[in-house]
Amino acid sequence: MTPKISAILRATVVPYLVILSPGAGAGDVAVEFARFHSESANTWSVSVTLRHADTGWDHYADAWRVVTPEGRELGLRTLYHPHENEQPFTRNLGGIRVPPEITKVYVEAHDKVHGWSPDRIEVDLKESQGDRYEIRR
Repeated sequence: MTPKISAILRATVVPYLVILSPGAGAGDVAVEFARFHSESANTWSVSVTLRHADTGWDHYADAWRVVTPEGRELGLRTLYHPHENEQPFTRNLGGIRVPPEITKVYVEAHDKVHGWSPDRIEVDLKESQGDRYEIRR
């Protein structure tokens, strides 16, 4: 491929690939993976891996949470500082009680500028694994 054709492809195709790629939008925090570990019958310890282009104290991923399909918060992990040099990063939260009638939850992430990201993980608690999550009983 000639340098001219290569430059044309980069200028025309690459921007479309970025626009069409799944996950968080520009600047949003991405939830990369969640691991649920059963502490007891209805209580979970959750580890969540996030990726975000933290730029300092004014713009960083500052929380993640587990919510029901209706949006009721079951657990919130606050992040108190930027992780500029640690990407992606994983943080844990234990003692998350999920009522027995709830079989599906969502993991969502927040950053100081954009709020709650549209990129979230749907977790089916009846399965041992799924798209971007695993469950250990």
